[in-house]
Amino acid sequence: MRHRLPSRLAALAVVTLIALTTGCTGKTVHGRPGASGVRDPYFPKAGNGGYQVEHYALDLDYDPADGRLHATAVITARAEQGLSSFNLDLRGLDVESVSVQGEGARFNRTGNELTVRPADDLERGEVFRTEIDYAGRPRAVTDPDGSQEGWIALAGGEGAVGVGEPVGSMAWFPGNHHPSDKATYDITVTVPKGYEAVSNGELRSRREDGDGRTVFAWHCAEPMASYLATVAVGKFEVSTGRTASGIPVHTAVAPGEAAASAAVLARLPEMVEWGNGRFGPYPFSSTGAIVLPARTLGYALETQTRPVFSGAPGSEELLLHELAHQWFGDSVSPKSWKDMWLNEGFATYAEWLWSEDHGGPGAQQHFDAYLAGDTDVDEAADSAWDAFPPAAPPGPKDISSAPVYGRGAMVLQRVRQEVGDEKFFALLRGWAADHRHGNASTADFTAYAQERTGHDLRKVWDVWLYGTGRPKAP
Repeated sequence: MRHRLPSRLAALAVVTLIALTTGCTGKTVHGRPGASGVRDPYFPKAGNGGYQVEHYALDLDYDPADGRLHATAVITARAEQGLSSFNLDLRGLDVESVSVQGEGARFNRTGNELTVRPADDLERGEVFRTEIDYAGRPRAVTDPDGSQEGWIALAGGEGAVGVGEPVGSMAWFPGNHHPSDKATYDITVTVPKGYEAVSNGELRSRREDGDGRTVFAWHCAEPMASYLATVAVGKFEVSTGRTASGIPVHTAVAPGEAAASAAVLARLPEMVEWGNGRFGPYPFSSTGAIVLPARTLGYALETQTRPVFSGAPGSEELLLHELAHQWFGDSVSPKSWKDMWLNEGFATYAEWLWSEDHGGPGAQQHFDAYLAGDTDVDEAADSAWDAFPPAAPPGPKDISSAPVYGRGAMVLQRVRQEVGDEKFFALLRGWAADHRHGNASTADFTAYAQERTGHDLRKVWDVWLYGTGRPKAP
């Protein structure tokens, strides 16, 4: 049988219980956990909910000899809800400490998720600062299509490169790794003397630290999706200059690729100026390129302000393609990975325009070549460009497949056919200007194109953008 406490003892027990409970829990919880992903249709665990990052300050210390990275990431973000905890994407690497608003925070790891629990809840609208100290040997990430990204070591221990499309940036810094969350960056890289460290934006300083190391400080003032962030460490040959309109150019080339790269890279300033005329003002404060030793990667990548090439760019068209992404993909970034044709279709079409303006086959000839499978005009004309509609890749392994590139470009040519050159080129410039440094979806583009041109383009969308069959010549 239970014994009832006398009333005074019962009251004392209640007061004691309240005091103990309050002491254990602290303040009343007003926040809730942020989501561990943004539910991207192809990468649902990428990114995180409950906040938007405003700025990344990354301090990286890397020694190619042992492959170890010692780093601190300071992330300034704004809470979009009351937060009792939030997640950051981070693959591998050892987290040594985490603080939020200057106070130590609890954290735990599950897969690629770093969950942070601040000492005090974050209020909605609060700008908060999270500092993460971490270290380890960063590794490559294998994509659904079998390609590798993340942190890739150069052959012979001669350096490394960090690349991130679509989710590889989590291999070398914690963050909100989805293109819908863009931020500004400061990236400081410390490397042994004799190595160069190249990143996005402008080189603010380069100094010797007195311990036989060189410290490079890079600043990216314009918003950048994290998949476009890069760091390349190597014994590069560096050259600088300016375009005709004064945009700084910074290129870094692996010595073994310098001779083969020279002629194509010499046209880079001209290409940027050409883009100014076709697409509107160049959207960033600097430009350039990074050329890695051949076979470091299986692809080129449009990393912001400084595209990365694996070996010497084999053609003007390849360099032009990655530079065109500075407008379409880097400045105007996709809202989700389903919208990749807005990156790749536009950059492919830019190749067609460059050819058209420089004595080669015009965009209509490329379009016709795809329909006919004529590889004499376009080497990609016999690809499986009709395998699926460009706005609806079947899965994550397909977002960089032929229809996203070639048929995406064909969509644009069909719009041009319908509306005429004057309205079409006004559309390209307007799209780049009105969505500058932002994000956009396929639905945003189709609505914008119809409003801007004043044409009913639903048949183009139904047949070329979303249609499942092989489209026929109009």
